[in-house]
Amino acid sequence: MENHILQKGPVIILLALFCTILWGTAYPAVKIGYELFAIDAADGFGKLLFAGLRFTIAGLMTLAVSVAMQKKLAVPERCCWSGIALLGLVQTTCQYIFFYLGLANTSGVKGSILYALATFFVVIFAHLLFPDDRMTLQKIIGCCIGFTGVILITFDGTGLGGGFVFTGEGFIMLSTLSSALGSIISRRVTQGQDPVVITGYQLTGGGLVLILIGLLGHGQFGAVTAGGVLLLLYMAFLSAAAFTVWTMLLKYNPASKIAIYNFLIPIFGTTFSVMFLGESVFNVRSLMALLLACAGIYIVNKEFVRKDTIQPIVVIEKADGEIRDRTG
Repeated sequence: MENHILQKGPVIILLALFCTILWGTAYPAVKIGYELFAIDAADGFGKLLFAGLRFTIAGLMTLAVSVAMQKKLAVPERCCWSGIALLGLVQTTCQYIFFYLGLANTSGVKGSILYALATFFVVIFAHLLFPDDRMTLQKIIGCCIGFTGVILITFDGTGLGGGFVFTGEGFIMLSTLSSALGSIISRRVTQGQDPVVITGYQLTGGGLVLILIGLLGHGQFGAVTAGGVLLLLYMAFLSAAAFTVWTMLLKYNPASKIAIYNFLIPIFGTTFSVMFLGESVFNVRSLMALLLACAGIYIVNKEFVRKDTIQPIVVIEKADGEIRDRTG
């Protein structure tokens, strides 16, 4: 896929939707996975072992696709390994330590909602690190409108969905911070490199670290069933596909332009949690949240479209001294 194609609005929208829908299914899938593998609620290391298997398999799937495409196993340049290791540690190991442990102590609906905080973190980090991705009033307005939808779907009339627990909601917030840092690192690491290869190695490396932590902590599964294995393979597939596509989008586009689509994850996460876990949510509120999230995405991306279409004025001096302006 050529880079200019990945910079076109309709392509970005379709691919970002593809990723956010897949990630939305992860919230109920994780909770169902705990049940199918009979992982005890207090067995945090068992949960990390489960996560590690998921991401290691996802990384191997991604590398297998790379081999099929290139007819060989691609090995990144020596200078890239430190960046890949950091990306795997932040975006896979740290993010999902907090995600898996946090999700065990909060609802799938609430976990997906809090995860939208990653959008704000990416916008802030991008402003600090990338000269072409500065924070503007329009971005702030778009993010605030999108996050208003997140807040709207969270409140249930008694407060923020039943309270705040550090090992639940707090861990999910730390997971979002790791996700945002991972997006920034990803944009740097993939410059001049194959995003599929980078994704494969970082997922495999980060997953193996999770497996090691799980085993050292004596994590275990209470049962292994065909249904559980199939779910694990699905979760590995969604990670491989979503992370690969997301990494490609980040390589060719400003981080804040892509991160704004994170506001859709709570919508899809809520929908799938209701469908598969029976978690309750007010439908009218969900619809309003979706509209606000879409409005925020539109506002932020409208700024990038406006920037891309502004034509600079080129001044040409003719030989007789007459000066004529034209648009370049």
